[in-house]
Amino acid sequence: MPVTTFSDEEVQSFVSEIKKQLVPVLLQELEQKQLPPLLTRKQFMEIVDIGPTKCNELFNREDFPVNRELGHPRVVTKLFFDWVNETTNADEVGLKYRYKVI
Repeated sequence: MPVTTFSDEEVQSFVSEIKKQLVPVLLQELEQKQLPPLLTRKQFMEIVDIGPTKCNELFNREDFPVNRELGHPRVVTKLFFDWVNETTNADEVGLKYRYKVI
């Protein structure tokens, strides 16, 4: 079985290209779905197609844009999409729609 290895530069290049293509699609989807500015936990889990365990992991990350000042945790929609764009851990998010790299 052949094995392909990539240098750190190649991996970073792949990640950059994926982010460059994914963010506009996500922003378009945001506009199409007219998502609210604040997402409840249930709405967030449905949008990114994750379960409660993964949601808890994300909500407890220091760098994740969750707001707890309103009683129940809410995800600021715009900050979430900014976070996806900025983080190299975008594969952890598990978005509902898969996109091909062109």
